[in-house]
Amino acid sequence: MPVPSHPTRRALLFGTAGTAVLLAGGPRTLLGTGPAAPRPAVPVAETAVLLDAAPVTVDLGSRTVRTWGYGDRVPGPEIRVTAGGTVSAQLRNNLPQETTVHWHGVRVDSAMDGAPGLSQVAVAPGGVFDYRFTAPDPGTYFYHSHVGTQLDRGAYGALVVEDPAEPLGYDAEWTVVLDDWLDGTGTGTDPDAALVHIRDRPDAVQMHSTLLGGIAGHIAYPHYLVNGRTPQAPEEFTDAPGRRIRLRLINAAADTAFRVALGGHELTVTHTDGYSVLPVTVDTLLIGMGERYDVLVTLGDGVFPLVAAAEGKDSRAFAVVRTSAGEAPPASVDVPELNGRRPTLTDLVADPSVDLGDAPARGVDLVLGRGPNGTGWTLGSTATFDTPPLRVPVAVGERVRLSFTNTTRMWHPIHLHGHTFQVQVPTGRGPRKDTVVVRPRESVTVDVLAENPGEWMLHCHNLYHSELGMMATLGYGDTPPAGPGMSGMSGPG
Repeated sequence: MPVPSHPTRRALLFGTAGTAVLLAGGPRTLLGTGPAAPRPAVPVAETAVLLDAAPVTVDLGSRTVRTWGYGDRVPGPEIRVTAGGTVSAQLRNNLPQETTVHWHGVRVDSAMDGAPGLSQVAVAPGGVFDYRFTAPDPGTYFYHSHVGTQLDRGAYGALVVEDPAEPLGYDAEWTVVLDDWLDGTGTGTDPDAALVHIRDRPDAVQMHSTLLGGIAGHIAYPHYLVNGRTPQAPEEFTDAPGRRIRLRLINAAADTAFRVALGGHELTVTHTDGYSVLPVTVDTLLIGMGERYDVLVTLGDGVFPLVAAAEGKDSRAFAVVRTSAGEAPPASVDVPELNGRRPTLTDLVADPSVDLGDAPARGVDLVLGRGPNGTGWTLGSTATFDTPPLRVPVAVGERVRLSFTNTTRMWHPIHLHGHTFQVQVPTGRGPRKDTVVVRPRESVTVDVLAENPGEWMLHCHNLYHSELGMMATLGYGDTPPAGPGMSGMSGPG
């Protein structure tokens, strides 16, 4: 079932997957086929959603699997709210393990961040937790479990915060969620078993990528998905030729970067991780785990492949874009755009409206490394484990420059909770983001404006690296406040 292009606002989303009651709003009229005008959002003052975390059976199109998720489909229910509005989400834990929900990229209050052992006590089986927060910034985000390997099952969904004065001109929008899938496939393993295997035999499987600068990942997944569908039974997006579409691209995978292209089309990048950039036209995008990109595309006449190549893994996720009758291309179709123009961080410049400026910043050097004998992964002051995990103290209003140096042979998408940062590039200031890829033997520097008090996770968004130690914290004040403590910190964010 396609993720809707939202020509109207519905009061009920996804039935049993969770009820999203939109307390304000009304119909949205699609624009004509001529030049698209800016699309003011229908105000949504509050969105209420029930997230029932439970063992479920989901249809991936070509097969049915048992997994853990939020309702009877993957991804879980899409949540939408207007910037400045409120999200009220009740989590009911019907899993056999404790769980939480993290609101990835959203500048929530610390108590709502869903980081177990740091910002909240994880919700026990049978328990309930009410998340309530203001969504301050428009953009494309997502939510997911923050405990163990639950993200690498089906516990995730899209979160879209609409701009009440949307400056972009487009006729419709599609949310595109990418994932790598292992659970319930009858391969003799599941995400928990994969974690043990990676811990005990970290170099048993090595897939390589020139674009990623080294080892691409640990797991050759049996399936790669677009909106919960395999290439054998793909998602199909339909509209009319000449229409301008906004694609909201989300990489919810655990261990896979995707190279994305739409056959026969150019992509105009407008946002990175929810924040606007000066538009740049490309053929393809490389999207790490936890990253999001918004792009505009003007549809041609025909049936086109939307391909997300699993970088370094010789496989792909696949969907179909249709604007006229005709046979859909096969999932294996050649897409030249995959090898075309691809933006780097240097090509992406923050729009002046979201630029953090050039105020002086205090520098902190952080090293991404491996544990003893190659087991485990580290994020700290050196390339060894900091015990307890490294904590970077900051003060309210301070500007901190974090420099990440990757000493390993594998790339790492580094994510900071509760904040965004601005990437520093040789030509000046780069994009605003909350997740940034650091390639092997390279360094990336970002500026953080400390304006959201609390204790916040800072970690690799490869789920298995995060679980095996590649995690630190950023906290306000020299001494962390009394709270749940560091024990039990788990999962990607």
